[in-house]
Amino acid sequence: MTQPANRLDRLPAYVFAVIGDRLRAMQAAGVDVIRLDIGSPDAPPPDHVIQRLGQAALDPTIHGYSGYRGHPAFRQAIARYYKRRFGVTINPDTEVLPLLGSKEGIVNLTLAYCDTGDAVLIPSVGYPSYMQSARLAGSDIEWVPVDVENGYLADLSRVSDAAAQRSKLLWLNYPNNPTGAVAPFDYLQDAVAWSASRDVLLAFDNPYCEVTFDGYVAPSIMQVDGAKDTAIEFISLSKSHNMAGWRLGAAVGSKQTIDTLLKVKSNFDSGHFNAIYLAGQAALDDTPQSWIDARNHVYQLRRDKLMAALPEIGLRGDLPKATLYVWATPDKLNASDYVEKALVEAHVSLAGGAAYGPDGTDWIRFSIGVPDDQFDDAIRRLKEWYSAKYA
Repeated sequence: MTQPANRLDRLPAYVFAVIGDRLRAMQAAGVDVIRLDIGSPDAPPPDHVIQRLGQAALDPTIHGYSGYRGHPAFRQAIARYYKRRFGVTINPDTEVLPLLGSKEGIVNLTLAYCDTGDAVLIPSVGYPSYMQSARLAGSDIEWVPVDVENGYLADLSRVSDAAAQRSKLLWLNYPNNPTGAVAPFDYLQDAVAWSASRDVLLAFDNPYCEVTFDGYVAPSIMQVDGAKDTAIEFISLSKSHNMAGWRLGAAVGSKQTIDTLLKVKSNFDSGHFNAIYLAGQAALDDTPQSWIDARNHVYQLRRDKLMAALPEIGLRGDLPKATLYVWATPDKLNASDYVEKALVEAHVSLAGGAAYGPDGTDWIRFSIGVPDDQFDDAIRRLKEWYSAKYA
């Protein structure tokens, strides 16, 4: 039998693919499992987005390939969104690249910039795709320390000169997956200055900028003076407009950076179905703020329920100002045991923090993107399980 490429030896199976396989086996055996592990919105997109998709799909001329830079109407909508939301001027023809979801962009950006022997600076708690894309590129990972004491801000002062000199990329993500942490604007300013002074491309992953609570308004890295010259930003309609399965996002940056990313992307895919681009335009142009606020209010109520329940289920954590996640650490069990026992004994699936980097080992990620009835049932199950076993 032909053997797989050696590069796959560096690439573990994706954590949620592993979880999904196990849950399917349990469900096939008749076990009812509630998933609080995966971060996906539980409600549909706005009605007008779905209607626009249907209308566009009826156009007989729309079914051919899209351009490699995506549909111009969607790029223009991205530029309008950046101007309206962040006060930032973006050239839709040269500084925007539509993506098949931001995850695709993460991998392709790493392949575009990093060779074997290069390094990628990755927070020691962060989204797994940053790590796996570096491994796929044959690059080394230089961990940027992250811990609760510094508010989960990646501490660039602890990156050695040697690590910075061999690094091509720095990944930052605020509002943050998995911790729910947010970054003050002066931190973003410092990160841009740090990256520019070391000739490191700052890749700012910003899919949760519209999933915020308690009046918090998330910034764009592009609001920092000079950021366009040293940074690229990823946004995603998966979280902002509940379009996770539509796989629609975008990268924003300088013409040079966008062209470099496009050189990889254009060799691997031919863009999206044009009707999806037009639906994305409708999402960005025509979704009222009241829809986003109402959606976030539902998430905030779930967040508050879970935070109130943490002491009763043997956990503690900080109140997140954004994202779909609560990041918590157990009082009695270690995190991996807690996740395993919660699944086997309470039939609630959680995400163990070890998948998010070396400083996530003692933590657990909860998703609040679950319908209210299932969410409430999951909390009830965890309370009954923990009270019976460990209280």
